[in-house]
Amino acid sequence: MNLGSRIDLLKKRFSLLQKRKSFKYGLPFVMLVVGGSFGLREWTQIRYQFSNVKGVSKEEAEKMGLHREKNVTLEDTYEDIQKLDIDNWENKRGPRPWEEPTKQ
Repeated sequence: MNLGSRIDLLKKRFSLLQKRKSFKYGLPFVMLVVGGSFGLREWTQIRYQFSNVKGVSKEEAEKMGLHREKNVTLEDTYEDIQKLDIDNWENKRGPRPWEEPTKQ
């Protein structure tokens, strides 16, 4: 059996397989499931890789330029919100994407 006849035989078998529904729909489904499992493995690996990352200490944050002058508490924020005048307000319309923005 020479190479040309083997190739012709493989082409005939492949054309017969293409007509079957299990090959036409089942093979892509199986490939999706198997490929998806490999993809999910990579995503979960990232999760476990960064789970051991520690937070930044106050000294390191200050070195990076993050200075926190005041501790924010829930009570302080509540008092600031109570000081706001929520009864007198005006609705201001923003520009639509097709309109030119106007500065006021």
